[in-house]
Amino acid sequence: MPHRSVPNMPRWRLVTYLSATLVLMPLLVLVLSWQSVDASIWGHLLQTQMMQLIGNTVMLVLGVGLGVIILGVSLAWLTSLCEFPGKRLFDWALMLPFAIPAYVLAFVMIGLMDFAGPLQSLLRSWFGDDFRLFFSIRSTGGVILVLTLVFYPYVYMLARSAFLAQGRGLMDASRILGHTPWQGFRRVAMPMARPAIGAGAALAIMETLADFGAVSVFNYDTFTTAIYKTWYGFYSLQTATQLASLLLLFVFLALFVERRAQGSRRFPGTDRPRHGALYRLKGPKAWLASVYCLTVLAVAFLIPVAQLIYWLMNGGLDDLDSRYWGLIRNTLLLGGIAAGMTVTLAIMLVLARRLQPMRKVRSAVAVANLGYALPGSVLAVGIMFAFSYLDNQLLIPLQGWFGMENPVPLLLGSLFALLLAYLIRFMAVAYGPLDTSLARIRPSLPEAAHSLGQSGWSVFWRVYLPLLLPGVLSAGLLVFVDVLKEMPATLLMRPFGWDTLAVRIFGLTTEGDWSRASLPALTLVVVGLLPVIVLIRRSGRR
Repeated sequence: MPHRSVPNMPRWRLVTYLSATLVLMPLLVLVLSWQSVDASIWGHLLQTQMMQLIGNTVMLVLGVGLGVIILGVSLAWLTSLCEFPGKRLFDWALMLPFAIPAYVLAFVMIGLMDFAGPLQSLLRSWFGDDFRLFFSIRSTGGVILVLTLVFYPYVYMLARSAFLAQGRGLMDASRILGHTPWQGFRRVAMPMARPAIGAGAALAIMETLADFGAVSVFNYDTFTTAIYKTWYGFYSLQTATQLASLLLLFVFLALFVERRAQGSRRFPGTDRPRHGALYRLKGPKAWLASVYCLTVLAVAFLIPVAQLIYWLMNGGLDDLDSRYWGLIRNTLLLGGIAAGMTVTLAIMLVLARRLQPMRKVRSAVAVANLGYALPGSVLAVGIMFAFSYLDNQLLIPLQGWFGMENPVPLLLGSLFALLLAYLIRFMAVAYGPLDTSLARIRPSLPEAAHSLGQSGWSVFWRVYLPLLLPGVLSAGLLVFVDVLKEMPATLLMRPFGWDTLAVRIFGLTTEGDWSRASLPALTLVVVGLLPVIVLIRRSGRR
């Protein structure tokens, strides 16, 4: 029976195909960019940087992947299955590092732990001028540490939900069979939670591959920094596009591994979700668990925020002028427009997928949600390469044909190009909450409205939209904050005069001016707490 509860469904089906085309466009551009190669630039890259770029990228992927699994799984195990002092606080507080952008934590860590920083200065005053830390924060280990602290909540949230969903039956059976808590974790809980852990680790790895700000602060060369330097150093958009295609290979490899991990392990559901702790830690074990959780929370969130506030009180407020308010205006305006566009299109996609459950529609929606896997730098060079071609081959000649004396590029460097990058990258962020909200709407409700004489837009406005409103608000908030924190796409594609807080942080950290960077950084952290609160509330309801 054809659906009549939403108007113009054939047109909305067309929207799904167009959305998929938008995502495929930069991918196609990346492939077509190899039609010609600048031999001199590539010769320089192969001789001086390529092996280092590959080596650094592999080291980051392996180090961060292992780090987030160790931190995320251990913390999830403690907070979901064990009882110890402070457990209820740590249960939600360990999600707070989500609020700190990676590039903010990067410059805070360098400011704290560098040779001239307060930590090493204090230690030298205690142990003498010859004292040195056993490792340098400006190293591969330092980058891995920062990215692990920022991205471990991906694994923590998914692993915690998986542990809580396992119920008491299997773990009780494990104890009856004589297994210790460690053996029960290793043989029962961990294998069942492996798909969730793999999904969280894959998200952390994709964010690591997409990171530009943190590695720039550390001056640690990866493909994202090479793309930026090639574009602005060699002025070669084509070579930057080709480098972006190589970075995309790493992303697709991470996606492939995650999908294999998800598909290779399937376990039947348990009787019912478990409530309450299975293990009550006592004595030294209990306090050791509390100290471990508090140490992670302090290093990843409390100390960095305290350091930002200290810098803010000691010179950071000097930048609170009209220019700063202009940065706030640009940042909020970009976030608001991008959130509105993305949520609007996401509503069309979720409704089209439900009301037109054709294979082509489902496939188009799946492709449209792949944008989150594309790093911002990859999207930037893909879109700009396509728009540069359209400007040079179509729009500039067209302006000349209409008699314009000084034809200019209309797409390259435009606000539309930047908003398109946001739309593609964060579509999946908006789609998730909306799809969850739509799943709660029983098909009988719009059918009842239709039987009462309502149809078309009336059903959409009176039935679907009010019931989707919680998902709309959550989706808009998540996209809004992600746009505020997005650095590579904004840095590469922003129109002249459209600097944002993230761009300001990049400029100040490039100069090593940590104190002045504290004001925009702390602003982003405060705003970033909003979606974390949403995640915490959802987790609590579950």
